[in-house]
Amino acid sequence: MGAMLGARLQTQQRSSQNGQETSLWSSGLGMKLEAITPFLGKYRPFVGRCCQTCTPKSWESLFHRSIMDLGFCNVILVKEENTRFRGWLVRRLCYFLWSLEQHIPPCGDELQKVMESAGIQNVISRGAPGGAGESQVPGLVKKEVQRILSHIQAPPRPFLIRLFSWVVLRFLNCFFLNVQLHKGHMKMVRQAAQAGSPLILLSTHKSLLDGILLPFVLLSQGLGVLRVAWDPCTCSSILRTLLRKLGGLFLPPEANLSLDSSEGILARAVVHAVVEQLLVSRQPLLIFLEEPPGTKGPWLSALGQAWLGLVVQAVQVGTVPDAMLVPVAVTYDLVPDAPPSSLQATAPVGLGTVALAVLRSLRGWCCSPRTCVRVHLSQPFSLQEYTLNARSCWGSRQTLERLLQPIVLGQSTVIPDTEKEQEWTPVTGPLLALKEEDQLLVRRLSCHIRNASVASSAVMSTAIMATLLLFKHRKGVFLSKLLGEFAWLTEEILLRGFDVGFSGQLRCLVQHTLKLLRAHVTLLRIRQGDLLVVPQSSPGLVHLARLSSELLPAFLSEAMGACAVRALLAGRVPPEGPWELQGIELLSQKELYHQVLLLLHLLPQDLLLLQPCQSSYCYCQEVLDRLIQCGLLVAEETPGSQKACDTGRQHLSTKLMWKPSGDFTDSDSDDFEEAEGRYFRLSQQSRCPDFFLFLCRLLSPLLKAFAQAAAFLQQGQLPDAESGYVEQLLQFLQATAQEDGFFECADPSLATRAVWTFRDLGVLQQTPGPAGPMLHLSPAFASRDNQEKLEQFIRQFICG
Repeated sequence: MGAMLGARLQTQQRSSQNGQETSLWSSGLGMKLEAITPFLGKYRPFVGRCCQTCTPKSWESLFHRSIMDLGFCNVILVKEENTRFRGWLVRRLCYFLWSLEQHIPPCGDELQKVMESAGIQNVISRGAPGGAGESQVPGLVKKEVQRILSHIQAPPRPFLIRLFSWVVLRFLNCFFLNVQLHKGHMKMVRQAAQAGSPLILLSTHKSLLDGILLPFVLLSQGLGVLRVAWDPCTCSSILRTLLRKLGGLFLPPEANLSLDSSEGILARAVVHAVVEQLLVSRQPLLIFLEEPPGTKGPWLSALGQAWLGLVVQAVQVGTVPDAMLVPVAVTYDLVPDAPPSSLQATAPVGLGTVALAVLRSLRGWCCSPRTCVRVHLSQPFSLQEYTLNARSCWGSRQTLERLLQPIVLGQSTVIPDTEKEQEWTPVTGPLLALKEEDQLLVRRLSCHIRNASVASSAVMSTAIMATLLLFKHRKGVFLSKLLGEFAWLTEEILLRGFDVGFSGQLRCLVQHTLKLLRAHVTLLRIRQGDLLVVPQSSPGLVHLARLSSELLPAFLSEAMGACAVRALLAGRVPPEGPWELQGIELLSQKELYHQVLLLLHLLPQDLLLLQPCQSSYCYCQEVLDRLIQCGLLVAEETPGSQKACDTGRQHLSTKLMWKPSGDFTDSDSDDFEEAEGRYFRLSQQSRCPDFFLFLCRLLSPLLKAFAQAAAFLQQGQLPDAESGYVEQLLQFLQATAQEDGFFECADPSLATRAVWTFRDLGVLQQTPGPAGPMLHLSPAFASRDNQEKLEQFIRQFICG
């Protein structure tokens, strides 16, 4: 059997290290080793194409079908062939020789270029801060610009960069089996760079190691020194100095001052001039669109949006004609520096902390299995093209309180025909300097790219294993059965157009994955020679839930549809009733749309991966199509209704005439008047009950946390600061988990999402206080009856 293209897991370890584990596995099943076959037995799905609605020209360019067959490369595999030299000595010094051969372009006089920029000249013409005389203005401004510029960047040191790349190469080879990169993705990025426009890489942020790994990857692929926009709060002053010399950028604190502050105006002008010079010199820039790991707050980074806003502004004023945006994501088997709690704010990292972490990793290297990393570079697209096309897809939006609160309280049954507006990321100084329309453009562009990066990320083996253990085999599973279900879930992911970050023989993959998760699972040998895999309770389940969330985007549409069907059946048949009884019920398409829309508005925006150019009604049709394609729903022909396969009388209703072009699909299901007469039933195939329950459970941690947050409203101590109330709710979730065993709900990120969602829904209201904003219970939900209505509204989507 052909093994999948990609990272080939090398699970053979030294016998002295793994003797006990080897004896445990070798006693096994006496089965033939099976290989997981690729999609359709030959190819993986090619992920990472840009949006065809917003950037149709970019979607057609930089892509050829031959790119799909280029396969993967391991960027940390450096051999004699990667250098210009040959010989036995070269084979031993190939890492060092390779680092010396990397091309690093020289830097010019940045201060002079910044001083000559239009923004700085405007500041000089207005006068220096502090009321100095006119003759002193240029000198004072130059000193202040030099001070701010030294805080933002420093000239990259070629020798230091080469030395650092050699150290990083050795470090990555010590701790990772491989760092895989698709050659087709790299070819598209290289073609975009050769076209003449600067590259702007916009990445997710799973680990602080991303800022080191991604520059190394681009340097190794011949794209030069990648300038990284770091968060100054995550680094100590000494580490910031080192990172500046390696190409790092830091936003000066004065840039966040008020718009009328002279120091803020000058700082923003210097930052804008630095970004202009980077774009003109065509140096690639890396911006993180997510907050650093372990940071309490919104998942979309305000700092990342500020840097992206500077790029957008530079393109709009004509500094460069265009810029190519590249969505980027890095996925790990296990995130190296994952904090134990996502609410713990990370202290600034210093050189001592980095050295201690490296020494600790070196100590555990001999006994810990190495993991795999996958770097995803999606198809580049034109910022200019997106700016021209995206505005036509923007429709009216309303707050969650206006959309959902009347329905929750039973005051209305009609969902307003508009989109949800949910913005959790604060607007910082550099972004506030833009016009309101440009601020909206930056926010939606960052959401668009972040969702694209997450959707194109490969699913790692640890996420598949965690999902199986958490949602299908919570009480334990035999290894013989786990092998089959691992292969089944892998094939389901590939069939949905998502890629996986592994390949190899099935049993070796499962063995390697269980070794990585050994701190959270228990392996028990039984008499028949099989193994029983049991997930550990409490922190083990929380960790498995976080890993399983990486798989949710592949099944999100079906999971939402299954929960919507569960809500429809909640008032008709008992939840514990037989599947045959539930299959008798007719489900109208209009009712399904209604329930999907309710759930769509309830769930947080960052979880849904709904693009700003995609309407909710279009997404409802996608959910219904997915349920039909996976075999859970079958069409039911009712007497007098138009046949589901009859397309002769289809027509476009007047309701469609005002919709954006993105709402037109191949089906006529956007016409809700015609959809009233269409009905479906649950399929009676033998596999459907288990698959339906599996899909519902994928969203159960979040929905159960929301339901418990609604039950906590009666016990919560309000008014309180937002952080204090989140801590109250987290303690309640942990106490409840000790009673019912659902520890995956006791996650700080779920508590934060619940509080923010209830604030948007109007359950909690925010008022200013002497020590900061305070939360208190809104009058609409002060009564116990309305609190129970909210809890019941959420619980209708939960399947036991």
